Amino acid sequence: MTNNFAADVLICGAGAAGLTLAIDLARRNVSFRLIEKMPEPFRGSRGKGIQPRTQEVFEDLGILDKVVAAGGTYPLMREYCPDGSFVEKDFSERPEPTPAEPFQIPLMIPQFMTEHIMRERLAELGGHVEFSCELIGFEQDGDGVTARLSCPDGEKAVRVRYLIGTDGGRSFVRGALEIDFPGKTLGMRALVADVALTGLERNWWHQFNDGDMHRMISICPLGGTDLFQLQGPVPQEGEVDLSAHGLERMIAERTRRNDIEVSSVSWVSAYAMNARLAEHYRVDRVFLVGDAAHIHPPTGGQGLNTSVQDAYNLGWKLAAVLLGANDDLLDSYVIERQPVAEAMLGLSTRLLDASKRGEIKRGREVRQLDIGYPDSPLSFECRPDRDGLQPGGRAPDAPVMGAAGQPTRLFQLFKGPHWTLLINGEGHVVPRARLHIHRFGQRGDLTDAWDQVQAAYGLAEGECALIRPDGYVAGILPLNSAGTRQLEARLAHMGLNTFEGHTR
Repeated sequence: MTNNFAADVLICGAGAAGLTLAIDLARRNVSFRLIEKMPEPFRGSRGKGIQPRTQEVFEDLGILDKVVAAGGTYPLMREYCPDGSFVEKDFSERPEPTPAEPFQIPLMIPQFMTEHIMRERLAELGGHVEFSCELIGFEQDGDGVTARLSCPDGEKAVRVRYLIGTDGGRSFVRGALEIDFPGKTLGMRALVADVALTGLERNWWHQFNDGDMHRMISICPLGGTDLFQLQGPVPQEGEVDLSAHGLERMIAERTRRNDIEVSSVSWVSAYAMNARLAEHYRVDRVFLVGDAAHIHPPTGGQGLNTSVQDAYNLGWKLAAVLLGANDDLLDSYVIERQPVAEAMLGLSTRLLDASKRGEIKRGREVRQLDIGYPDSPLSFECRPDRDGLQPGGRAPDAPVMGAAGQPTRLFQLFKGPHWTLLINGEGHVVPRARLHIHRFGQRGDLTDAWDQVQAAYGLAEGECALIRPDGYVAGILPLNSAGTRQLEARLAHMGLNTFEGHTR
């Protein structure tokens, strides 16, 4: 079979996961095609919460400031009592940012606006989405994947090295691979709608009949728009009137108020809640990412965030393998991300159960800052007596001072598609492409002027921390002869040789 590749990677599905992967590949100069069977972008608000860890990802991808400018923070909640009175509360904690964790509270921005910003960023990097282009079949061999596409100009076959299914909960890619999708239906059906309405203030998230799974309704102003998001359970059987008139009548019945008028519906969906996890994320050269690999109830605001982080985990690994890293690097995607999704399904289901009792409270666990990969094959051992930050953990941020006297942050130094090596004091590592080396101490290019690097990393004199492209610690080790040999071997395994070995 000919290996006349149309691109290195074919991404099937242009939601948040597919766009994240496309942006990451584009900034690494990896060729790809991003296809979407729908004729136009998604118009709904569904994944409206951007958790702190995803904010860190967005900062690295160059879109965080635009996301913040377009959206906002969640308002306080007004929980209404049967007599019409209300109590005010916060649905989650709002801790202050710290040097190590600069983002602490979720942002609220409708999914369609997030994806619009992502498409703009992709365009800046020279990429685009091919709408009305559907994957209708594929075959793979040892060298690549032959995909059959149905596009506006007809059906065609394209040859790529890897196929990525970011095509949602009803994934064609997952079905074609015959991957089991075990889990359970949670016995609840709900609606979510973006509506224009009058009669409620926009400064509050309005919650009626909290804990009543027949009459509960939530009406939240959508940051950056004039719309409200309407959420609530609906009967498991039968048709639901999703028109403006039908939703207005539902609101009146559940709130016992006749002053709330719905003038239009821009998007609406009724869905059955499920919690399911794909048995496999990879079959040779084909991968599942995002909702194609896991679906869950929306409680906790985890879905879009987990999908984005799936793609962020896979992107740099695909690029590394295409540049010569060992293929087993791609196995670490499954090893690292499948347990994260399993834990996320459990969290979302527990929060749903709490919601049914009217007891939901979102704590630190929803912020995703504690997600890590301590058991990953990419995390190498450090000295056994080490306390604090461990390999596999999220690399903390910290303010630092450049030798020229200008302040910056570690996250700014991590930003981009490279690896980063932080060295405390003496020790030499041979420079190479895609590795940025920074040194603290005498004649170092950085100064720990506020002692926050030491507080977060705890590096001894002569120790170094190797930071992965996705912001996790690969290892902390001394730069003695044994440690340097271990580091050099690990870098070579990742394709970071002292010369740019391009093996395509």
